[in-house]
Amino acid sequence: MCTVDVATALSGALGLSGAAGLNAWIPLFATGLLHRLDVLDVAAPYDELATTPGLIIVAVLLVADFVGDKVPAVDSALHAVGAVVSPLAGAVVFAGQAGVVDEVPPVISLITGGAVAGAFHATRSGARPVVTALTAGLGNPAVSLAEDIVSTSFTAVAVVVPLLAFLLIPAAFVALLLAGRAAVRRMRGPTGPGAGGPPPPAA
Repeated sequence: MCTVDVATALSGALGLSGAAGLNAWIPLFATGLLHRLDVLDVAAPYDELATTPGLIIVAVLLVADFVGDKVPAVDSALHAVGAVVSPLAGAVVFAGQAGVVDEVPPVISLITGGAVAGAFHATRSGARPVVTALTAGLGNPAVSLAEDIVSTSFTAVAVVVPLLAFLLIPAAFVALLLAGRAAVRRMRGPTGPGAGGPPPPAA
């Protein structure tokens, strides 16, 4: 495989694993469906996602997660489960790409995909309690929907313009991290002598 093809395969795999960190089921379902439609080439044994039972199971879990993650009391439990599911999904969609299988040792592929997805999931899970506290849970559905949209977008980019994913995924992770930190600072409130409250006593 030429260098460009390898870069394309790895970039697409990176995009899919990043998407799995925001919603594990969207890239899994897309991978299986697109392989079924001969759009993606998924290597065995990961091509089991394209079987009818595989697609049905992932679709049911996708719908359940989509609904449950909009409910403040339920999303925390889903995020706890996602700490395991998201890295596994990221590992599968990364390692399952035929172009990656041909060039990268399976263990390295699984670790890379799992690490990328795990980093995204950890960052969004850390920010969600802050959103809950700031909005009394009312902001959770909007944040969850935004994560679903971004996950879907990353999945589409990974398939249609794989090399663009190489740029978007790291940039999106940094943006997500900065947004989370800003939310934490907002929850803590202003600090310091000029941050509200009574002025310091005069000398």
